[in-house]
Amino acid sequence: MQLLYFAWVRERIGMGAEQVTPPPEVVTVADLVGWLSTRSEGHAAAFADPSRLRAAVDQAFVPLDTPIVGAREVAIFPPVTGG
Repeated sequence: MQLLYFAWVRERIGMGAEQVTPPPEVVTVADLVGWLSTRSEGHAAAFADPSRLRAAVDQAFVPLDTPIVGAREVAIFPPVTGG
């Protein structure tokens, strides 16, 4: 699965993308975030407060409780603001 990170999420992790194979028990975006938070200090910092995150699965915006089984791409980013 391809992961894409944007804005301060990317900055804290130190990369904009990575390829991962989550374990079978990771079935939702929230599970993925929890699992990723154990991968490094940067991941832990980026994912410390999941309520501050938004996600897209295969380029469709989704809530964090969305299943990721079969997903090819998951993007994780902060809420989008602007005017």
